[in-house]
Amino acid sequence: MCWGGQAGGGLRGPRASVPLVCPQFEAFCAEGLVPGWSLLVQGHTDAGEDKFEINFLSEAGDIAFHIKPRFSSATMVGNNFQAGRWGQEEVSSVFPLTLGEPFEMEVSSDSQHFHVHAQEHKVMQFAHRHRPLAAVTRVQVLSDHRLAQVELARRGLSWG
Repeated sequence: MCWGGQAGGGLRGPRASVPLVCPQFEAFCAEGLVPGWSLLVQGHTDAGEDKFEINFLSEAGDIAFHIKPRFSSATMVGNNFQAGRWGQEEVSSVFPLTLGEPFEMEVSSDSQHFHVHAQEHKVMQFAHRHRPLAAVTRVQVLSDHRLAQVELARRGLSWG
């Protein structure tokens, strides 16, 4: 399924008013989100492109965590979508990504937070708003950028 973006950092269903972005990566994790897993995304940002986001989805279709680099404002935005509504956006001005350059982003989780690193800089810590975490079973990377590698792995680490 393809999703379109919405001003303000949201996702809408197939009737989006902006160009559609199809997942370049999607994975199902039967055991759900557990402390110690990590998502690593490596690629190359294309100059002029601003379409990149990572979503962690529940079995019910809610978005437990949505992270979107906004190149136009040099900010990283985190949010969740639950029961048909977007939560309060959290915005970080720590933004080590540059259009036209290779990038690396990693999202990991402990029992309390999602942790986002980009280019080896911690850019965001986002408190879990969706419970139980085990209900978060799907990961999506939506991007117009060239992805070189996407790795979803259980690291055996806990950030707690």
